[in-house]
Amino acid sequence: MPAQHRTPLTYRDLLTLWQDWMDEAPDFPLLDQWLRKRARHQGKQPTAMRQELDNALMQAMHYRQLADVLEITFKDPDFSNWHTWDTIWSHTNSPEAMPQHFWYWIQLRSGADWQTPLQLPQRKDRRQHFLKFRTFIQQHPETTEQYLWYGFRPNWLTWLQRRQQASLWTPDQQDHFLKSQPHRPPLWLRSTGAEQPALEALEHSLQNEGVQVEREETALKATGGTDIYQTHAFKHGQVEIQDRASQMIIEAIQPKPGDKIWDACAGAGGKSLAMAARMNQKGSITATDIKANKLNELKRRAKRAGYRNIRTFEWQGDAPLRLPAEIKKHGGFDKVLIDAPCSSSGTWRRNPDARWRLSLRRQSLHQLQQQLLQHAADAVRPGGHLIYATCSWLVDENEEQVNTFLKAHPDFQLHTQQLTGLPEYNSDTMFVAVLLRTPD
Repeated sequence: MPAQHRTPLTYRDLLTLWQDWMDEAPDFPLLDQWLRKRARHQGKQPTAMRQELDNALMQAMHYRQLADVLEITFKDPDFSNWHTWDTIWSHTNSPEAMPQHFWYWIQLRSGADWQTPLQLPQRKDRRQHFLKFRTFIQQHPETTEQYLWYGFRPNWLTWLQRRQQASLWTPDQQDHFLKSQPHRPPLWLRSTGAEQPALEALEHSLQNEGVQVEREETALKATGGTDIYQTHAFKHGQVEIQDRASQMIIEAIQPKPGDKIWDACAGAGGKSLAMAARMNQKGSITATDIKANKLNELKRRAKRAGYRNIRTFEWQGDAPLRLPAEIKKHGGFDKVLIDAPCSSSGTWRRNPDARWRLSLRRQSLHQLQQQLLQHAADAVRPGGHLIYATCSWLVDENEEQVNTFLKAHPDFQLHTQQLTGLPEYNSDTMFVAVLLRTPD
């Protein structure tokens, strides 16, 4: 249905959605999974309306804390002790505002055109407060309120400052990074063909099927139109969905024909497939993960793309890998990739709910990241490379983990390390470090 003819969402729609979500708030399920489950149970609901509701809940997750800030300052304009307040604030608590007012704050901040009830109490006064708050943000950059405005908790500011220092961001780069956080990035695509002409042909093929797509260097950026999953190119293994930041990790690894590579935390295999695309069926990729269902998905995707040099098996990550006979004879793998479990802070733009569960397991994540590095190191042949990657921009999950590992392993040295994606590209933000094992 054309946008100009559709009926806007009502607050009744939003309140029903929010109540369904809050009923599960103590368990705080992954939002994308919860939305898919909800869609299955409401199959008769029009797709366009369901997508709008999904987007509304995403906006509520982006601005969950800000809605409380707006309500508090509406009632107490002089309140400013945000850092102390933030230490006790929880996303699982009921919002400070009653449900209708909560959604009004979300609507104002996101610019949505939902059907606001005319009888909403204090509607005019709340709108005036919102405009006054926004003017304050515009006139007073670098304040705590500005970070709250873009979905950052006050106690995360030191993390952002550490990232700015580690990556030598200019003020403009940091500002762009911050202001991009509430906006979902486009869908990035990777051609399974290795040559540039294949990318051009894929671009034209997708455009002919109605996908709004354009080239940006070595990747494709889709911004709307036909569902990519319904295209001929996707169904026949000519294109894969892979974020630009993730593609840049593959560029840092530089897989080449004949390499023997271990993708230790392969998941559903996005990076394994991207490496295989560059190897022309020569060499081998050993893909492992703790979850068998993810490896089954990788097998399916590899078969669809026609890659025959990927083998899979489970690895729990709690002990060094028992090397296959030909790898042991080779002296180890040429390249070992640890795409480590992390806070996923670099994907908050797509998964805004992830930011609110950040602090729940940070210490255990640090220990796991170091454990995986330690066990993977033994599998790298002398002269080979160990690659450590995360989908996080936090320094303590990235540069600090690399430094800790290098101090304990003098036979490795840092070759390169970098943050990939945003703020350079309109994408997720990830990290990759390439470590060289000293030749014998």
